[in-house]
Amino acid sequence: MKRLISIRSLAWIVAVAGTFAVLPAWSAELKIGVVDYGKLMEESPQAKTVVEAIRTEFTPRQRDLQNQQQALKAKEDKLQKDGATMTEDQRQRTEKELRDSYRDLSRKQQEVQDDFNARRNEEMSRLQRTLIEEVRVYAKAQNFDLVIADGVIYSNTSLDITPQILAALQSHAGSAKTSAPAPKPQGK
Repeated sequence: MKRLISIRSLAWIVAVAGTFAVLPAWSAELKIGVVDYGKLMEESPQAKTVVEAIRTEFTPRQRDLQNQQQALKAKEDKLQKDGATMTEDQRQRTEKELRDSYRDLSRKQQEVQDDFNARRNEEMSRLQRTLIEEVRVYAKAQNFDLVIADGVIYSNTSLDITPQILAALQSHAGSAKTSAPAPKPQGK
């Protein structure tokens, strides 16, 4: 049994060594590129368009929530100021209205945040597909054998094709505006 294990181990070592002996000749023929995917997500015109579209879509709802919050703060200040002159029943009723209004505002804020997150995730997913496809198209056109993105700890700057991909994305930005995400109808 011991001899069988050592023969298997020896065969495995020979196979690995053979692979490494062939690897330098094989890797010399590979054309490898590295893409900083985070940079593409931040700097591409398509990403900027998505961010601006989402901001434009949600700004009115955020402004409405801020106005409601200011109105509630004004009512709370009025209660603090006039609370001593109110009857017990009036003060309790006003405090209950304030609590209910704050609860309603909190619920609306959570709804807006949930809608924002869902919309952002939807658009970021679409953007990721666009960026990945652009990298694939560029890699095929330039005859790359391998393009690596996330998980790269170090790469020589000569392997970084991010600037070329950004340039390609910028050249497609005009056509992307025609397919820019349509704002969703205001809801809730």
